[in-house]
Amino acid sequence: MEIDGRCHCGNVTYRAEVDAANVVICHCTDCQTMASAPFRTTVFCNETDFRLLGEAPTIYVKVAESGRKRQQAFCDKCGTHIYATTVEAPGSRTLGLRVGAIAQRDQLIPKQQLWARSAQPWVAHLDELQTVQTQ
Repeated sequence: MEIDGRCHCGNVTYRAEVDAANVVICHCTDCQTMASAPFRTTVFCNETDFRLLGEAPTIYVKVAESGRKRQQAFCDKCGTHIYATTVEAPGSRTLGLRVGAIAQRDQLIPKQQLWARSAQPWVAHLDELQTVQTQ
């Protein structure tokens, strides 16, 4: 599936070919902290299927609980997270694109939840909350 994405301010824009069947929600504490949210939703693509159209994102390297180093790409103007990937083997890596920055996000339905042990317990009860359509 071809998608296009952008940061909030439009500084970082891109197109990519993704597998819409490979969408996950991650509940790890790193994702919670970096997204300032209870989880993060990601779709994967090969680095060769990602084409940057706007400015290049800024890269921050974090060390995961496993000890692996992960590049976190984000807009240095508005802070929108764009993708994460390994630091090894540039050119043949898998990018984890952040679904919230993708225009076709309504078509990217999660198929799996990762790091469930770190999930906030109330996430399972969101359908019980009062719903307001706009604010």
